[in-house]
Amino acid sequence: MKPLLALLSLTCALVAAEPPKGEPTNAKEAAAQAAAKKAAQDKVVDEKYQTWVATLPPQAQAWEKVLQSQLGNFYLPLHKRDKVAGKSNAWDFVQDDPKLPRVLLIGDSVSRGYTQPTRVALAGKANVHRAPANCGPTASGLKHLDVWLGEGKWDVIHFNFGIHDRATPAADYVKRLEEIVVRLEKTGAKLIWASTTPIPDNPAQKQTAQSVVEKNALAAEIMKRHGIPTDDLFGAMTPRLKEFQPPLDVHYTGAGYDFLGAKVGESVLARLK
Repeated sequence: MKPLLALLSLTCALVAAEPPKGEPTNAKEAAAQAAAKKAAQDKVVDEKYQTWVATLPPQAQAWEKVLQSQLGNFYLPLHKRDKVAGKSNAWDFVQDDPKLPRVLLIGDSVSRGYTQPTRVALAGKANVHRAPANCGPTASGLKHLDVWLGEGKWDVIHFNFGIHDRATPAADYVKRLEEIVVRLEKTGAKLIWASTTPIPDNPAQKQTAQSVVEKNALAAEIMKRHGIPTDDLFGAMTPRLKEFQPPLDVHYTGAGYDFLGAKVGESVLARLK
């Protein structure tokens, strides 16, 4: 009996030690399972998104194709999830009111943040579009600008490049931004330069507040030469940073974006006059 009891005890111990079926036994397996789960979820979202796109009119479908080619691996999944959930975002297709002027916003994720508040500020006064990307640095602007401009006439283009250029050598930044300005001038639109909003010192990210100050100074000289007015978002936001900017973040709270959107709306209306 004793050997039998010992065997039963050993068997129970081994069974108890085994993880439940399907559970990872190590970190590598856990990571693989998490990746597989995410891939399955993404596939479901993508299928729903494609079904939604198929219901859209041709112009809206064409816009979604541009977004698919421009938003990249970070923003495109976010956009798809928004659309599947029925949520509005900065990259909504804009059906123009032919009676109103057309406005294009070009900029990075800060610009993305104030796009919808700008639309609210200019509701009934302008059709507010944004470039189909997080526009990033000037190098990206030169590469994709023709796609962002699309077809049709723009009445006002409000643009910025800065945060993603904080490590760009001054000479390269000036050269690229000058080329972008020349290309935008060819559209015949009234141009507005947006000064780059403040960023905090963040040694871990090799990020300094001064880098944006320097880029704004370089941009100001270019805009002066070309007679382009500046929407001074840097100056407007600087005294409100404690109120609107989370610690060690280049972005802003919802209230901060509402503040910036109202400022952008004012600048656009002034330019339209």
